[in-house]
Amino acid sequence: MAQIQQEDKLDLAPKKFNMWLFIFTSFMFFAALTSGFIVYSGGSGKGIKIILPHAFMYSTAVIIISSVTLFIASRAAKQLQFEKQRLFLWLTAILGIAFLAIQIYAWVLLVNMKVYLVNSNASQSFIYMFTGMHLLHVIAGLGLLFRALSGSYKNIPQVKNLFRMEFAGIFWHFIDIIWIYLYVFLLLNQY
Repeated sequence: MAQIQQEDKLDLAPKKFNMWLFIFTSFMFFAALTSGFIVYSGGSGKGIKIILPHAFMYSTAVIIISSVTLFIASRAAKQLQFEKQRLFLWLTAILGIAFLAIQIYAWVLLVNMKVYLVNSNASQSFIYMFTGMHLLHVIAGLGLLFRALSGSYKNIPQVKNLFRMEFAGIFWHFIDIIWIYLYVFLLLNQY
């Protein structure tokens, strides 16, 4: 049994390395977007020139709470409390879907404020780029959450269950941190 678990750990290591590479490239992508915003708005004197909708603040609270629920689910998985793990994974997924819905609602509010993706002030267009690219990452994170959730219902070896939880956790916390960074960045550049 110990031999099988050791082989499973060796097979999972390259997957974790690839995930860290993806996180690094995603971080660099968001850094490039924010750098592009800074160069454009600094060089042209054009800022966002709007007050961000409060929906972004609410989505920030939701994604922070989702990181807490995922942390609780991970701890439950380590303690072999599978019912608790499933409950908090479901809560995390529901909060992730709520985050998506609130972000889309924020886009509706932006359109009502006459802020469009194609805009003469590209600084305002960057709002859609930041949030849209982040939403793609959230969708990927939801996929990892549902994979961890399905593994918790199946009779898979505990080492794989924990790996799925760790994999989903690292990525989900990363997109949480990226969102907080983007939100603070946008707040600081409102006017």
